[in-house]
Amino acid sequence: MVKKELIKRSPLRILEKSIQGGLGKGNIGVLASRKGVGKTASLVHIATDKLFQKKPVIHVSYASRVDYIINWYEDIFKEISKKRKLESAIEVHDEIIKNRIIMNFSQEGARTEQVLKSLEVMITQGKFAAEAVIVDGYDFAKASVDDLRKFREFAEKMGIEVWFSASLRGNEPIFDKDGIPKVLINYLDEIAVLLTLSFKGEYIGLNLVKNHNFPPQGELPLKLDPATMLIAEE
Repeated sequence: MVKKELIKRSPLRILEKSIQGGLGKGNIGVLASRKGVGKTASLVHIATDKLFQKKPVIHVSYASRVDYIINWYEDIFKEISKKRKLESAIEVHDEIIKNRIIMNFSQEGARTEQVLKSLEVMITQGKFAAEAVIVDGYDFAKASVDDLRKFREFAEKMGIEVWFSASLRGNEPIFDKDGIPKVLINYLDEIAVLLTLSFKGEYIGLNLVKNHNFPPQGELPLKLDPATMLIAEE
């Protein structure tokens, strides 16, 4: 399959349609689940889809190591290439990694202002015209609403979209009656799109619990395949 057809047939087109054409510039989206369910894989799939479209991406990791992030990108690319029988896969791979930068920060060691300043320098002075920023390993329990507000204001200023992952911890109920993760309730005004991931037997379901200013849709006709960790049609 040629790259143009692969982009057109990606199940992420269904996700975009479900969220009013996409997350949109100046907005924050969050994928939330317990650890190990598939947040990072989903974020990397979203990022890789943008890279296929020649849209530069900055991946910000708050994890102590970034090699596993690189491995995720390699694995997701290989699975997409294999599943869709991508033509000239090696050439496409070399082309898209030129549009990806991975940056690593410590949440305890770098204030939000410092992180955003580094991103701005990369985008402006580094002449890396990112269209999306992916943020993984961010601990919302250690952050504040003001921190996320600064990310949203930065997204508006730079004309980009920002996707976060959020790990849900604890044994007590982690969702409220509307299916919203309790750790994110205070952040909702800053979040445009909120998706939760949960095991549904043989697959992992994606639930749309906040959709801009539209009513939430609930479970989407998409699933995360536990074997490939790709987002696929149900």
